[in-house]
Amino acid sequence: MADVIGAQVAHSGADVRDRTIGKLNTRIVLFCFICFIVNYLDRVNIGFAALHMNKDVGLTPYMFGLGAGIFFIGYMAFEIPSNMMLHRLGSRVWIARIMVTWGIVSCAMAYVQGATSFYVLRFLLGVAEAGFAPGVLLYLTFWFPAKERGRATASFMAATVLSIVFGAPLSAWLIDAGEGLFGFRGWQVMFLLEGLPAILLGVFTFFYLVDRPETDTRWLKEDERRWLLAQLEAERATAAGDTRHRLGEIFSDYRVWLLTLVYMFNGIAVYGVIMWLPQIVKSLGNLTTLQTGVVSAIPFVFAAIGLVVIARSSDRSGERKIHTAIAGLFGGLFLAASTFAPSPLVGLMLLCACAFFLWSYLGVFWTLPTQFLSGAAAAGGLAAINGFAQLGGFTGPYLVGWVKTATDSFQLALLVLAIFPILGFFLCMSLKARRD
Repeated sequence: MADVIGAQVAHSGADVRDRTIGKLNTRIVLFCFICFIVNYLDRVNIGFAALHMNKDVGLTPYMFGLGAGIFFIGYMAFEIPSNMMLHRLGSRVWIARIMVTWGIVSCAMAYVQGATSFYVLRFLLGVAEAGFAPGVLLYLTFWFPAKERGRATASFMAATVLSIVFGAPLSAWLIDAGEGLFGFRGWQVMFLLEGLPAILLGVFTFFYLVDRPETDTRWLKEDERRWLLAQLEAERATAAGDTRHRLGEIFSDYRVWLLTLVYMFNGIAVYGVIMWLPQIVKSLGNLTTLQTGVVSAIPFVFAAIGLVVIARSSDRSGERKIHTAIAGLFGGLFLAASTFAPSPLVGLMLLCACAFFLWSYLGVFWTLPTQFLSGAAAAGGLAAINGFAQLGGFTGPYLVGWVKTATDSFQLALLVLAIFPILGFFLCMSLKARRD
C-alpha cells in the first residue's frame, strides 16, 4: 500500500514539474529566443552588407575586420555595468532598454559614410547591446531549476544559429530587393528594416516580462507555483553553503578567469567565421547575393541540431565540463580540416561538422559558472565572463582581415582560427566541476 501511495505521489510531482517547465518554456524561453534572433541579426547582417557596402564607402578588408570587431570592445566595456543595472532595476526594464537602444543604433548603420562613421557606430552598437545575452542567462536562473537549465539555455542559444539560418537569406534578399528603394542602396534598406523589430520588441518586453517568480505568476497554477518556488529555494539554500562570493571577489576566483578564456577562445573561431562567411562563400564561385545567403546558412542548420543534441545529452547525465570541452575540440579540428578540403563541397561539409560542435558548447557552457556563482555574484560573474570573452569577438574578425590582407588567403585565416577552440579544450578539462 505504501509503495502504491509513493508511486502516486511521485507521478503527481512529475506531472506538476512537466506542466510547470512546459509553461516556462512557452512564456519565457520562446519569447527570449525570438528577441535573441532579432539581436543576432546584427551579427549576421554586417557580413552581407560588406558584399556591397565596403566598395560603396571605401572599406578595405583590414578596415572591415577592424570595424566588425570593434563592436565587441564597446560590448566588453559596458557588459558588467549593464548586468549590474539589470540586477538592480529588474530584467523587464533593463532588457527593454537594451533592445530599444540597439534597434536605434542598428538603423543608424544605414548612414555609414566611411571608415570613421563605421567604427563609431559599430562601437555604439556594442555599447547598446551590452548585457543582453548574460542578462537573459541570469534571468533564466531566476525561473529554471538547475536540472532543467541546460535545455532552457540551449533553446535560448539556438537563436544564435537559427538567426543565421533565416537571417542570412533574409539579409541577402533585402539587399537585392531594396536596391534603389526610396533612393537607398540595398544594404541601407537591410539595416533599416532589420533594426526596427528590436525597437518594437523592446517596447513589448517592458509590458510582457515578469522579473521573478516570487512577484507575479498568475499564469501558473498554485501547485505549479509552489513546486517551482520550492525547487528554487532548495537550490539557493544549497548554493548558500557552497558560495560565499561578494561581487568584488569574483575577480579573484580562478574559475571565472578560466571560463572566460574558454569562452573567448571559442568566440574567436565563432565570430571569425560569422563575420566573414558570406565573403568566404562568395570567393568560392560566381554566386549571386541571394545564393551566397542560402549557402552561408547551411552550416548553421547543423549548428542548431548540435545545440539540441549536446544539451540533451548533458542534461541526461548531469555532466557539463566534458561536454563543453569535447564540443570545442571537435569544432576546432573540423574547422582546421576544412582548410585542406579538396573541393568546395567537401569544405562545406566539414564546415557543417565544425558548426555542429563549435556552436553546441553554447548551451552547456553557461551551466558551469552557475555551479559556483549566485545572487549578485552571478550577475557580475556571468557579465564578467561574457564581457571579457568578447575580446574574442574582436580578435576573430580582426585576425581574418589581417591574414587575408597579408596573404590573400581565407584558408590560412581559418586555420589560425581553429587553433583557439582546441586550446580551449585543454583549459576546460583543467576546471574542477561537479555533476548537476
